[in-house]
Amino acid sequence: MAPAQVRYVSSWVDLEFQRCFQVMEADSEALLREWTVNWDDLCDFEIIPVRTSAEAAAAIAPEL
Repeated sequence: MAPAQVRYVSSWVDLEFQRCFQVMEADSEALLREWTVNWDDLCDFEIIPVRTSAEAAAAIAPEL
């Protein structure tokens, strides 16, 4: 039930089966919200923007 522009990357489930962490990829947070609204009646979502370690290193390099 995700828009075509939202891509599944991977997921992990905690050892108590309480939480599932899904890594999704999209060009905008609005697209992710479009996906999560389809599941709002079943679970809660927290969207956290992340970057690759290479992107993080490039972003912090001028500060070092």
